Amino acid sequence: MLVLGFDTSTPAVSVALHDGERVVSTVSAVDARRHSELLAPMIAKVMADAGVARRDLSAVAVGVGPGPYTGLRVGVVTARVLGSVLGLPTRGVCSLDVIAVAARGGMAPPPQAARAAPPPQAARAAAPSLPASTAGPGREFLVATDARRKEVYWARYDAAGRRVAGPAVGQASSIPGAAHLAVAGAGGQLYPEAFGEVIGPAYPDAGVLCGIVARAPGQPPSPGQPPSPAAPSWGQPPLLAAEPLYLRRPDAREPGPPKRVTP
Repeated sequence: MLVLGFDTSTPAVSVALHDGERVVSTVSAVDARRHSELLAPMIAKVMADAGVARRDLSAVAVGVGPGPYTGLRVGVVTARVLGSVLGLPTRGVCSLDVIAVAARGGMAPPPQAARAAPPPQAARAAAPSLPASTAGPGREFLVATDARRKEVYWARYDAAGRRVAGPAVGQASSIPGAAHLAVAGAGGQLYPEAFGEVIGPAYPDAGVLCGIVARAPGQPPSPGQPPSPAAPSWGQPPLLAAEPLYLRRPDAREPGPPKRVTP
């Protein structure tokens, strides 16, 4: 099995390749205005680093948000085109769930030292530094990412990592119980006064995304490998269609009828 996955729902672009057991190549960059420029070269890089061709892929995984309209659609459209052209299943995962899995400690991304170096054109800015602590056993927690307009996209997770509320969008101060809960995602760094402990990671990691899809029940195995096991007890995120979770209407709208002018 070889799962190619990527997420463009936040200012970060993350791409990874997973062989069903581990991440074999990954690269990420933070540049909110260049998602469309960065994604294709980054996909080419992770595949070249792993020495694989498109015909070797088994599935495409994509983070479906929620996120801002422009950046999010870059990843979703790319995933759908690749899946259609190559005849591959395309699986979506809520991007907040991807952060939650990493925060919970399950399917954690590989150490930074083991990652492939980003291509020169992608190395724009490092991800914000967040505490490395995770949401340990017995703790509910939140995931919040930047939704702009002084709001966040958020979801709440139980101690087993299962999503129990959201995804939703609103002001950080309006999230029930937020002041007493740890929060992962860049939203916690933006509005720390609204939450309890701020933990990592800040952005979705494509390696974690690929791991979710590769380990999902019912995924077709590679030759010689056993079928995927049942979902783990800590709460396997559900797989979704490759459809964007916008939660908001885009800023650009079709103009309405002209206003009537009175003499």
